[in-house]
Amino acid sequence: MIRLYFIGLGILITAILANALAGKLGLKSWYDALTTLGTAQKPTLHSLDVLWLIVVYPLTLGLGYRLGALIYQKLMLLL
Repeated sequence: MIRLYFIGLGILITAILANALAGKLGLKSWYDALTTLGTAQKPTLHSLDVLWLIVVYPLTLGLGYRLGALIYQKLMLLL
């Protein structure tokens, strides 16, 4: 159970940092993409937004998983 907690923290921290980076780069987050679906405007996603949302962001979250698992593993070696 503690392992899952550390993995969750790794994913959460990575997601926060990735969303902040996307905002700085002017890329849309999933929240931005989904909220435009409920408006009368036609949703516009540029090719970089799609690349970010479909390829780079999931890979980044996968790295967050690996980071959490690595921290857990190193912590268990110390104890």
